[in-house]
Amino acid sequence: MTDAAPADATTPNQGEPAGPGFRILAQYVKDLSFENPKAPDSLRVEGKPAIDLGVEMNAQGRKDGLFEVELRLTVKASTDALTVFNIELVYGGLFALSGVAEQDIEPMLLIECPRYLFPFAREIIAGATADGGFYPPFMVDPIDFAGIYMSRQQQIARGPAETAQA
Repeated sequence: MTDAAPADATTPNQGEPAGPGFRILAQYVKDLSFENPKAPDSLRVEGKPAIDLGVEMNAQGRKDGLFEVELRLTVKASTDALTVFNIELVYGGLFALSGVAEQDIEPMLLIECPRYLFPFAREIIAGATADGGFYPPFMVDPIDFAGIYMSRQQQIARGPAETAQA
């Protein structure tokens, strides 16, 4: 007889994954464009410019079993009189999934993976605006990737006929 408690069947062995998840194998800037077309006048704008933010997520499988995920952020700051700045960033990551059920792969790639890429993309945009002469630098607000994904799924479920009428 021993004093050691029996191993819990639900506790994974050391070195084994605890359940479904992913590993980030690489992160990279795929495309970056910063325009400050009216400098130096754009640096002296009174008040806050209007911000138009675009967010896209794309994912694709690769022949080696890995997944490439891209987060595309576009930011346009403008006033009635001029464009203050334009930024387009495609920030990518290479991910290895493990233990993910087939029906959970798409949400993992389009919600969780972009959630991990976002802080790095946000920092790149802040740095680009600071380097462009803007102080304080532009900081993209947190993004609800799950909300974007669910909205897109609802659009797809409604079908093209209803979407065209909206």
